[in-house]
Order: sequence, then structure tokens, then C-alpha cells
Amino acid sequence: MEHIYIIVSVLAFVLGSLVGYFARQLIANQQVRGAKKEAQRLLDEATTKHNELLSSAREEAIKVRNAAESENRERRLESQRLERRLNQKEEALERKLDSLGQHERNLDNREKDIERTKAELQKIKEKELARLESLSSISSSEAKDLLFQAVKQEVEEDASRQVRVWETQIQEEAGKKAQCILATAIQRCTTDVVSETTVSTVSLPSDEMKGRLIGREGRNIRALEQATGVNLIVDDTPEIVTVSSFDPVRREIARISLNTLILDGRIQPARIEEVVEKTKAEVEATIHSEGEQAAYEAGVSGLHPELIKLLGRLKFRTSYGQNVLLHSLETSHLAGMLASELGVNANMARKAGLLHDIGKAVDHEVEGPHALIGADLVKQWDKSAEVAQAIAEHHGEAPTTSVMGFVVTTADAISGSRPGARRESLERYLKRVKDLEDIATSFSGVEKAFAIQAGREVRVLVKPDKVDDLTAMRLARDISKKIEDSLSYPGQIKVVVVRETTAIDYAK
Repeated sequence: MEHIYIIVSVLAFVLGSLVGYFARQLIANQQVRGAKKEAQRLLDEATTKHNELLSSAREEAIKVRNAAESENRERRLESQRLERRLNQKEEALERKLDSLGQHERNLDNREKDIERTKAELQKIKEKELARLESLSSISSSEAKDLLFQAVKQEVEEDASRQVRVWETQIQEEAGKKAQCILATAIQRCTTDVVSETTVSTVSLPSDEMKGRLIGREGRNIRALEQATGVNLIVDDTPEIVTVSSFDPVRREIARISLNTLILDGRIQPARIEEVVEKTKAEVEATIHSEGEQAAYEAGVSGLHPELIKLLGRLKFRTSYGQNVLLHSLETSHLAGMLASELGVNANMARKAGLLHDIGKAVDHEVEGPHALIGADLVKQWDKSAEVAQAIAEHHGEAPTTSVMGFVVTTADAISGSRPGARRESLERYLKRVKDLEDIATSFSGVEKAFAIQAGREVRVLVKPDKVDDLTAMRLARDISKKIEDSLSYPGQIKVVVVRETTAIDYAK
């Protein structure tokens, strides 16, 4: 029984193996047939694409060939056109050469005719000269000398007259050029009007503070006067103490110290000395800072520290109500601009303008005019002879011989004499402004006139029913002409005529 089971198992295995083999063969055959179909399909697609690409390449080749043939035809036509133009130019050139040859032959003939004519004229001249010599009984050389003397005298007289005319013209042109340069420099320098007064009074919170300032038996006020070097005037004026000193720096130290003591409330000799010493240090720092700032704004570098210190002291000095430091800074700017217009050293002009009043910082300590004092200081600390000479010349203490001296003198005059700069010119400035308005309102049709921008512009309001647009233009020209004929003023004055029509109605 067991043998039968083994045989059946073997037969079953053999049959299973045979069935599996045939099944794998069947599947393999089906895969081969599918692969063949896919290969055939890919081959067909490749063939189709090949045919399409071949057709496209043939069409592109035809297009390229047609374009090349068209370009060749155009080039042949252009070549033929250029060849025809070249032939035409060659023919024209040949004609010109023929014409030039004919012209040269004509010139040769003319030169021969001119030579013959010259020879004939020379013979005639010699005959006439011989006849004139026989008639006048003088030789030709003597006649030339007489003629030369007469012509020389006439030319000298004409030259003298012409030189006088030229001198007059040059003076007029130089005056106009100088006015133009000054006007340009003034217009380029737009600074604020500076008018200050030296502070010589200190306000008190109450009259009781006067007694505290004086102290027992006047010891506080004596200590303050001794520490600051000023005189304190305590009179019947309510709530005011007057500070008197010839030195503006001392006066400033005393003013600041008084204000500090009043705010602090502790007024005694020891505290006074402490506050004064502290204030002196603060003022010295302010002086140095102001001097450096002024040199920086003026564009002047490399100044000696002593000159910077003296420059800063000018902040506390005024001249006719004008702050001297700001006046020096303005003069520096103007001098630089004038020097640029004249073609001289602008940097040196700015330095000379900035330092031109440096002597006023010590004129209460050193005898002599401030211009010469300032020149000596610059010689001592700056070693610039030209700058020192310009400073010495700017007020006429020394003869003005250098261009830099004229530049600084002019810049100083412009800064000091412009309207509103100093107190002494305020009345004249106000009168000029009033004259401008009076001239504008003297014309018919003018309703109002206003002088603005420190008298550099006049704005005229006219009545629109009496003045039309054309009349307004003529009116502006007439006002300008009358201002030119009637007034003297620096620079130029702008006249603006405003005509405005205003319609008003009311809804009820």
C-alpha cells in the first residue's frame, strides 16, 4: 500500500511539472508575440517620424536655397548699381580734370597779362616820378621824408585822441564791471540782518534781591566786583542791576555769574568766587567753540589756537549794534566771492576777511587802531604777510596797495553798510524803503505799494478797472525807470505789478 502511494505521488509530481512547463511555454509565447507587436508599432512610428522629418528638411532646404538665390540676385543688382555710380563718378572726375586744366591754362595767361601790365605801370610810374621831380625841384627821397613827417604828426594826434577815448571807455567799463562783481557777490551772500546790543543789565526777581547782592556792609558786591573785574551799579531802578566794564568778556562773565547766583539763592563771598571761576571756565570753552565754529563756517583751516581764541572773543563785542563775529564771518564770505570773481586767491581772501577785525578783541588792552593791532597779531601767529597787509589796509591806516586789501576793504564796507546791518544806517534804510513806496504810488491807477525783502523788491497793487494787462507791463517799466533815476541803492530792485480782478456776489 505504501508503494502505491509513492508511485501515485511521483506520477502526480511528474504531471504537475509537465503542466507547469507547458503553461510557462504558453505564457512565454504570448509575451514574445506582444513584444513583436510592440516592436512593429515602434518601427512604424519611427518610420513615420523619419518621413516627416525628411519632408520638413527638404522644405527647409528649399526655403534656404530660395533665400540664398534672392540674396544673390539683390547683391548682383547692388553691385551693378554701384558699378554704374562708379562709372558716373569717373566720368564726372574726368570732366572736372579737363575743366581744371583749362582753368590752369587761363590762369597762366592771366599771370602773363598781369606781368606785362605791371611792367607798363612801372615805366609810367618812373616817367611820372621824373616829371614830378623836375617840376618840384626836390628828389623823391626828400618828398618821402616830408610825407612821412606829416603822416606821423597826424597819426600821433589821432592816436592821442583815440587813447583819451579808450581811457574813458575803459574807466566806464571798469566801473560797470566792478558794479557787476559787487552785485553778484552781494546776491550770493544771503545772510540775516545782525543787530545786537551788549547786555549791560541784569533783571532781578524782586527788590529784596538787591540787598542780598550788596550783603552786609557791601561784602557780597565787593567780592563779585573783585572776582569779575566789573562795576556793579545798584541804583533806584526797580529790579535791575547794571553791569559796567570796558571788557565785553568780563561783562559777560559777570552777567552769567549774577544770573546763576540769583537762581541759586546762596549769595556769599565763597560761593561768589566758586560761581565766577566756574563761569570763567564755561565762557572760555564758549569762546574756543565759537572761534572754531566761525573758522569752520568760513572755510578757513589751520588757524593758530590763539587766533581762534581771539576770534571767539569777538562774539561778545558789537560795533554800532552789529555783532563783530558775525560781521567778520559775513565779510569772509563776501571777500571769498569777490576774490573768485576777480580771479585771485579765494582761500586767502576768506582768511583775511575773517581776521580783519581780530584787533577789536584786544583793542581795550593794546593801544593803537584795531587794524594795525590785528595785522601785528596775524604776523605773530599766522606768519602770512599778505593776509596781515590786507588787514592793516582795510581801514586806511596803511596805504592800500594790494588787491587783497581792496577786496577786504570792499567786503567790510558791504557788510557794514547794507540796510539794517548797523544802527547808524537804519534811518537811511527806512527812508529808502518809504521812497520806494512813494515812487510806486505816485503813478495813476496804483492802489497800494509795499517794499519787501529789505527794499530789494517793490510789490505794486493796481486797480483792475483802470489798468489793463498791457498798461501793467508799461507801469512796471516806468516805475523801474523812475527808481533808477531817483534813488541810489546797491544791487537791483525787483518791481512786481499785480493786477487782480475779484468778482463778488451774494446768494440771498
